[in-house]
Amino acid sequence: MIDSIEADGPVPKYVQLADILEQRITAGELLPNKPLPSEKFLMAEYGVARGTARRAVEVLRDRDLVFTVPQRGTFVKPKDS
Repeated sequence: MIDSIEADGPVPKYVQLADILEQRITAGELLPNKPLPSEKFLMAEYGVARGTARRAVEVLRDRDLVFTVPQRGTFVKPKDS
């Protein structure tokens, strides 16, 4: 499992972060209907900028892995939805 961001790699950082989070969802580390880690946490844990963390979450939303509830946060989608 990939768990770090390759700063000089050919894949953009936000895609790498989205891939890491997707792996964590698939592995059951991030549970359905539970919140994703906050942008601040992702920034600290993976050494990325806020915009990078935000774009990674957008990628997960585009991949239909998470949903966002206004003023509540972003949550992992249940597998059957």
